[in-house]
Amino acid sequence: MKILILGPQGSGKSTQAELLAKKFQWPHIEMGGLLRSAADEDTEEGRKIRLSVESGTLVDFGPTVEILKRRLLKSDCSQNYVLDGFPRNINQIKLFDPPLDKVIYLTLPDEIAIKRLTKRGREDDTPEIIRQRLEIFHNETEPVLDYYKGKGILEEVDGTPDIETIFNDLTTRIENSDGQKPTGNFKN
Repeated sequence: MKILILGPQGSGKSTQAELLAKKFQWPHIEMGGLLRSAADEDTEEGRKIRLSVESGTLVDFGPTVEILKRRLLKSDCSQNYVLDGFPRNINQIKLFDPPLDKVIYLTLPDEIAIKRLTKRGREDDTPEIIRQRLEIFHNETEPVLDYYKGKGILEEVDGTPDIETIFNDLTTRIENSDGQKPTGNFKN
């Protein structure tokens, strides 16, 4: 099963994706982590990505898509994966629409997102940069939800409860998908 988890910054999408990947023994493809790793490389691509990450703007579509394509081509992603952080807008989908069976959207009010993110203590998690990212999310990423809703694969999940409550909800939804119970060797 190929799953995408979407949500605003602070919704816990990466945490939930990691937990689901561990439970079902699927690869966790976290776009932010892939981009941060690329930003650490001393290449022209890495320097451009680092500048975007530090300023709170989206990384250019081309490098983002290429980094993700390279990762999804690895053999461990042939049947199952949990993806988070891509696509962030309709233009990215036009460049690359990854194969997905289910899209889960973790909803979260902006005030809670800001509160959660400032507690993380990361250098790029200042209230100003967080507000910038949330504005980008609302303007650019929310239309992606309509795209997946039109495909009939979008499910909304409340992202405000504690981690365990959300995880139990997601696990139940995945295990009940089409009456199939996923395992580490689950095949679509």
